[in-house]
Amino acid sequence: MAKGEPTSVSKDLKELQGKLSLLIKSFQNNSKVVAFMKSPVGQCLDRHPFLALSVLVFVAMSAVPVGLFLLLVVLSSLAALVGVILLEGLVISVGGLTLLCVLSGLVFLSLAISGTVMVSSVVIGSLISYWFSPRPLAKQNPSADCQLAMKAADLAGLYQEGLAGWTHRCF
Repeated sequence: MAKGEPTSVSKDLKELQGKLSLLIKSFQNNSKVVAFMKSPVGQCLDRHPFLALSVLVFVAMSAVPVGLFLLLVVLSSLAALVGVILLEGLVISVGGLTLLCVLSGLVFLSLAISGTVMVSSVVIGSLISYWFSPRPLAKQNPSADCQLAMKAADLAGLYQEGLAGWTHRCF
């Protein structure tokens, strides 16, 4: 049994070696690889296998941090876009509500001012028409005229003769 295992392992290893050599030949025969190997960078990496291995390890190891960085950039861009949209929506909402409140206040203020102006107009118009309207002459009341005349005469300091003349006409 001990001898059977090493022959099967060596047989498996030979199969694996054959598969790897086929894979390497397929890579080497690929047109893009052939074009890269003819370039100056490919020729330099072909002459310096340690440098080629170092570049390969660096690229393989840097794929994860670069991928995480790109993911962070994409996520932060999406977050900024969503944040800008939300912030813009918030600003528009607050601005709209403020405008609505201001316009409502202006409506009530304009109603109050219009009401005040109309009431003042009616009151002032009524007072002006009352003060400057032609009044109908009342029937002549001789006693009222005489009393007014007597008071006017007394205040003016008229002589007894003038006062007697007035009293004679009134009585």
